Amino acid sequence: MTSAAARTALDIADWRRRVFALYDAVREADDPEEAHELWRIERDALFAHHPATPLLPEQRDGFVGLPLAPYDAAWRFEVPLLDADQASFVATTGTDGEVGFERIGRVELPDTGSLDVWRLTSYGGGLFVPVRDAAAGRPGGTYGGGRYLLDTIKGADLGRGDTPDTLVIDFNFAYNPSCAYDPMWACPLAPAGNVLPVAVPVGELYGV
Repeated sequence: MTSAAARTALDIADWRRRVFALYDAVREADDPEEAHELWRIERDALFAHHPATPLLPEQRDGFVGLPLAPYDAAWRFEVPLLDADQASFVATTGTDGEVGFERIGRVELPDTGSLDVWRLTSYGGGLFVPVRDAAAGRPGGTYGGGRYLLDTIKGADLGRGDTPDTLVIDFNFAYNPSCAYDPMWACPLAPAGNVLPVAVPVGELYGV
């Protein structure tokens, strides 16, 4: 008989598999707005029905979808990765223990600000770009701890831009970490270099 721990591990593996497939479809789409609609539909289905959903039982009752702003192309950028001073931080997570990150660069976003780009230093590597904007923690705003734009080790990868030296940073795909829904999770949050002085009204908002 499969143990509860094994079932949980299998469920999380399947969740990750589906997320990787979803972002693969997002990167392959010709129209970012259509890709965003696919992203919305598939994530709502995962949150509503998948056994690894971070939603608590009381949040699933009457769930009709995650709070997501309409797509706005003005918040999509293709930007080069710029040099940045060496920096690192360690996040204590709920399931993976202490996770280290090192800064590999930064991106400058017109009329928005600068975001540090981090690399996971543990097994598997991966790019990580969290963001905390000026609407974080405010009524009708975004999650107080910040959201994720990229977390490629877990599949959240928008790819490169039209030229190979650029990254796609699309705030319409900003999403809340699992700890925004279930306190059993402890998630890496946005450090100082990933805090923006402006409100970002697109992407996943806060509240279900």
